[in-house]
Amino acid sequence: MANNAGIVYANSSTDNLQGLTLKRPIAAVPFGGRYRILDFALSSMVNSGIKTIGVVTPYHCRPLLDHLGAGKVWFLDRKNGGLFILPGDIHGLLENNHTFCVKDLQKNIEFLQKDFAENVIICSGDQIFNINFQNALEFHNDMHADVTLIYQEGANLGDLIQERFLEMDENQKVSKIIDQKDHAGAEPGHPYFVNILIIRREILLDIVEKYSFIGCIDLLDIFTSNLEVLKIYGSPTCSLIGTIRTLKDYFQRSMDLLNLEVRRKLWSGADKIHTKIKDNPPAQYTSHAKVSNSLIASGCSISGEVVNSIVFRDVIIEQGCIIRNSIIMPKCYIHAHAQTDYAILDKSVKVNTENVLKGSFNNPLVVLKRTVI
Repeated sequence: MANNAGIVYANSSTDNLQGLTLKRPIAAVPFGGRYRILDFALSSMVNSGIKTIGVVTPYHCRPLLDHLGAGKVWFLDRKNGGLFILPGDIHGLLENNHTFCVKDLQKNIEFLQKDFAENVIICSGDQIFNINFQNALEFHNDMHADVTLIYQEGANLGDLIQERFLEMDENQKVSKIIDQKDHAGAEPGHPYFVNILIIRREILLDIVEKYSFIGCIDLLDIFTSNLEVLKIYGSPTCSLIGTIRTLKDYFQRSMDLLNLEVRRKLWSGADKIHTKIKDNPPAQYTSHAKVSNSLIASGCSISGEVVNSIVFRDVIIEQGCIIRNSIIMPKCYIHAHAQTDYAILDKSVKVNTENVLKGSFNNPLVVLKRTVI
C-alpha cells in the first residue's frame, strides 16, 4: 500500500474530561495501562501498510511530541515517507464541533503536495479501535470512488448524538448524510459514519484549494453539499470502535478492557497496537497483595487489594490499600490503608495514608496530575 498516505487528526480538545485534557489533547490521554489513545489510530494505519502518516497536532502538543518521538515504535523513522508532525490551526485550542477541519490541511498543504500517494486515509485521534484498512481500500479502488466513508450498523442513538448517519443505495453509494445534531430523525440500526474515511489525494487537494478561505469548515459538511458531484461510497466495518469525548466515555471504554472478549478484539489479533516502550521490570506482588479482574502494568509494586481496576506503569500501592473500579495512571503512589472507588488518578498523584477517594460509575472522581492528597 505504498501509494496510500494517512492523516490522524490528533487536535480534538474538550473540557468534558474534567482536567484530563487540561494540558493535553484527547489523543495524548493515557489509556489501557500502557497506551495513549492516539496509538490505536497510528497502529491501525501502520498495520495496513501505510508508511507516510501526518499527525495534526494542537497548540498544547508537547505530550504528543514526547510520546511520538521520531515514530520508531511505529516503524515510521524512515528515509522515504515516515511520520510528519502537522501543526493544527489555532481553532484547536477551543471547543469545536469540527472533526476534520479543512483549515488544518491548508496550513500543511505541502504534506499533500509533495507526496505521490493516490489515496489518503483520514481518521480522528480520539477513538479506540484496531482496524486493517486493506478491504476498505480495495473496495474504494474497485468502485473508483472519490471518497469512501467507513461505517457501522446497529447504532444506539442515545450514544451517538454527535454522529453522522448514512443513506446508501444497493451499490453502497451514499445518497444522504444526516447530521444527528441537527436532524434527530435517524432510526436505530441506521449506518453511522465512524470518523474514518478514504479520499483520493487529488480530490482532497482540490477541496482544500476551494474551501480553505471560508475558515474552519468540516470535510463532512463539504461532502454533504457535494453528494451529486462526488462519487461517495460507504464501506462497512464490524471492528470494535469506542469514541472518547466525555469523562463517561473514557471511564466506560477503559472498564470495557476488563472484558476478555474486548481485549481479544483490540490486542490479540495479528495486528498489534504499538506504543512507546518502557524498560520496566515485571510487576511485583507481595504476600499481602490481592488482585482480581484488573490490568496491572509493568514496574508496579502491589501490596494492597486491587479489584476491577486498571493500574498503569510504575505505580506503588502499599499494604492495606483498597483500589476498586479505578484507573491509576503512571507513577502514582498510594500509601497504606488509602482507598479509591470509581476514581481516576492522573499521573504522579500521591495519596497519603487512610485517605478515601470515591466517585460513581456515571461520575468518577478525577484527581489531577501531581496532586498530593
